[in-house]
Amino acid sequence: MNLPPKVTDRAYERLAEIGAGAQGKALRVAVEGGGCSGFQYDIKLDEAAEDDLVLERAGERVVVDSVSLPFLADAVIDFSEELIGARFTIENPNATSSCGCGTSFSM
Repeated sequence: MNLPPKVTDRAYERLAEIGAGAQGKALRVAVEGGGCSGFQYDIKLDEAAEDDLVLERAGERVVVDSVSLPFLADAVIDFSEELIGARFTIENPNATSSCGCGTSFSM
């Protein structure tokens, strides 16, 4: 059985900093076809939908739709602050290769 993705404390803290929960928004993590390696992540603030998996802590939510969920089994959703910029990142054990931008992968 596939385990749902994990969300780090840092990712939840960042959502709180930007006031996502206070605005009734969740961080949506989706997987779409495309990108330079076959699949790409689509990460944005969005409303939760009926068929979403909702990961919640301290009023902040991360949602994953049912189609994207198998691609994100055991993945770790984190927030990274680096010289190139601050962004939500995904460490995905299912990806066999990924591109340098970190938003595209193949399986």
